[in-house]
Amino acid sequence: MSGAREKLDGVSTTTAHGAGDAGAPVATPRPVLLDAAATTRCRRRVHLEHVPVEDLVMGPPGDEDADPGVAMRRADATAHRAALAARWAQLLGARWTAVPPASGSAARAAATLAVLAEAGPGVDVVGGAELPAAEGRRGGAEVLVRAVPGDPASGWWPLIVVRHRVTDPGGGALTSPLAQPHPQAAGPDETRRVRTVTRDVLRLAHLHRMLRAAGLAPPDAPREEPDAPVWGGLVGLDADAVVWIDLATPSGPGGRSVLETYDRRHTDRLAVAEAARSRAPALAEPSRITECRRCPWWPTCEAALRAVDDVSLVVRGDAALRLRGQGITTVRELAAVDPAIGLPGPEPDEGDDVTDPVPDAPDLVEAVALARAWRGDIPLVRRVARPTVARGDVELDVDMESLGEDGAYLWGVLLSGAAIGLEPGYRAFATWDPLPTRDEGRSFGEFWTWLSDVRARCTARGLALRAYCYNEQAENRWLRASAERFAGMPGVPPAAEVEEFIASEAWIDLFPVVSDSFLCPHGKGLKRVAPSAGFAWHDPEAGGENSMRWYREAVGLDGGEPDLTQRERLLVYNADDVRATWTLRTWLTSPRVLEVPHIDDL
Repeated sequence: MSGAREKLDGVSTTTAHGAGDAGAPVATPRPVLLDAAATTRCRRRVHLEHVPVEDLVMGPPGDEDADPGVAMRRADATAHRAALAARWAQLLGARWTAVPPASGSAARAAATLAVLAEAGPGVDVVGGAELPAAEGRRGGAEVLVRAVPGDPASGWWPLIVVRHRVTDPGGGALTSPLAQPHPQAAGPDETRRVRTVTRDVLRLAHLHRMLRAAGLAPPDAPREEPDAPVWGGLVGLDADAVVWIDLATPSGPGGRSVLETYDRRHTDRLAVAEAARSRAPALAEPSRITECRRCPWWPTCEAALRAVDDVSLVVRGDAALRLRGQGITTVRELAAVDPAIGLPGPEPDEGDDVTDPVPDAPDLVEAVALARAWRGDIPLVRRVARPTVARGDVELDVDMESLGEDGAYLWGVLLSGAAIGLEPGYRAFATWDPLPTRDEGRSFGEFWTWLSDVRARCTARGLALRAYCYNEQAENRWLRASAERFAGMPGVPPAAEVEEFIASEAWIDLFPVVSDSFLCPHGKGLKRVAPSAGFAWHDPEAGGENSMRWYREAVGLDGGEPDLTQRERLLVYNADDVRATWTLRTWLTSPRVLEVPHIDDL
């Protein structure tokens, strides 16, 4: 069994003698143990992770750590947690202790139990805990906090540290200072509201169940207090407070609490895994959903889906379930449907893993057109007679490059159109100081100053300006965040000025234009769509994940010397991205776009 597979399974096999051929070792599977991540994963992935490796047609995928983007994010998260542990040790003094390192989860769990048993009343925060595996669960918490400081019989609450934001501006979050990481010290925070991340709250529920199984959780609430809270703590990227979540309060779909949702999912995923391990009939079959994009098992599922021409290859999630329930299971069958006649038959119950928001029933005309385009290898199908894009006298194409949650290190722009006294073409506003850095504020301020100058020159000349991006979510996020984080630095605008620009008719997102104008059987990403307009990237490895690796090398983020060739590579990549949007929008407003088949043509 490969190391990658062992890491995925979290289990191994032991050998025993006395069964089968005389003296031959017999594999004895250990009990299935799931980590918290299984509750947010596709059920088919859980199945594949627990199928005996010899039964896999394609073998297990490679180690996810080999993916540069995944490896980078995990390394950053590890560094974030280590920095916060060191800070807590300083803030809490004798109230803090950490579990010593040990090799293997069983040894770490034993070390954790020893530390908790020896922790006196003065120790109320323990870092680096691994909990004993039980009831089909395995896992650990970055921190355990005593439910009642000073009371050894009060039990422990789990607290996890994540490297993403856990709050947004607003109000109502329950927070406590880092120096008082206890729910008793928490109060309503009128500057933050909780940003609920499903994988975080389900992990807290997972850890609470493990603490309960080990006899380490706070005692059950008395019957007269059925609504007593069950606390879990979160520290996010900002690492300036602890956010407390009551896992027992009904808040989810159907009025379920986090614990109730977790229990249902864990029970289901455990059954899926145990059926796979024992070679029983599979409880989860492949079907394409949004999660497939980044799943290491996608090549396995894609091969299986292509082998049977599964309908989810073109119509995902809930819509695929409904089509199957009405007798349409393959792309070929869907392509043969006459939309004017429709599909007879009842709709099935929705599955637990449906994640793609779709209408109550598939749009049959478009679903059939997607199937026919897929079978004809047609990358785009027009939904409209002619796409429309607002054009300007002066035009900008804008693209931003960022490093995870650390910041935006590059704003690239392509200026074209009427003369306004500025050199047309590509410009880059960048910082090559490793993120996070205050120099990011300098580069953003220079970008905004230049953009403001362009806007002012257009206004003075009576020229209409249009600025384009592709999928504005990322650009808008860092426009807002940069104005907030670097307020007061030269050129950095007030937040209201950024909001005015985002809301103005000058700022145009081409992604919804493409979504409204075309069916895209192979995806709507810029790198999927722009080739139809005649654009090709210079770099054959161009992509967001690779660009993060190039950036780390460009600034020497991992300790090496900065690689100037990677800086140039990033500039070429960014310049290609803005030229891709230029090519796309000029194509959208040219007669050539009419060469794309219309939905009625299929």
